[in-house]
Amino acid sequence: MKKALFALLGLTLLTGVYSFVPGTLKKAPTTLAVSVEKSRVDWVASKKSAFHTGNFPLKSGEVQVDGGKLIGGKFVLDMTNMKVVEGGDGLAKHLKSPDFFDIEKFAEASYVINTVNYVNANTAEIMGNLTVKGVSVPVKLTAMIRSSDDKGFFAEAFISMDKNLVGITYGAGNVSNDVQLAIHLFAK
Repeated sequence: MKKALFALLGLTLLTGVYSFVPGTLKKAPTTLAVSVEKSRVDWVASKKSAFHTGNFPLKSGEVQVDGGKLIGGKFVLDMTNMKVVEGGDGLAKHLKSPDFFDIEKFAEASYVINTVNYVNANTAEIMGNLTVKGVSVPVKLTAMIRSSDDKGFFAEAFISMDKNLVGITYGAGNVSNDVQLAIHLFAK
C-alpha cells in the first residue's frame, strides 16, 4: 500500500513539474521589407522596327519567410517613375499615356503572392495576381531563390507576358504582344 501511495505521489509530482516546462514553440514566419533601392522590374518590349528597354522601380513591398522558405508577400511598382533606357523621352511620355499605362489614373501596379510551391531547394513556382491599370490577372512566376532566411531575401524571376491581358492593346500588328520581364527582388 505504501509503495502504491509513493508511486502515485511521485507521478503527481512529475506531472506538476512537467506542466510548467515550456513546450517547443514553432517560430512565427518572418516578414521582411522589400528594399526599394535595390529591387526593380526590368522590361524589354519590341515592335517591327526596334526594341525598347527600361524598368519599373518598386514603391513598397514585403515577403514572408518561414524556415528559410518564401511563403508569401507582395510588392508595389511605382509606375510614375518608370525608366526608359532604350527609346528616349518621347517613348517614356507615350508609355505613361492612356495608350499604355495611363499613370494619371493608375500610378501603381502590384503583385500579390497567393501560393508558393518549391520545385527544389532554390526554385519556387509562385502563383499570384498582377494588377495593372486596375485589371488583375493570375501570373505564374518561376523564381530562382538566391538567398532566403530571417535576415534577408533575394530572388529573381524571368517571364514573358502578353500585354493584352492587362488591357494594353495599342499598336496591334506593329507592337509585339509579348513583353519580357525580369524581376529582381531584395528584402531585409
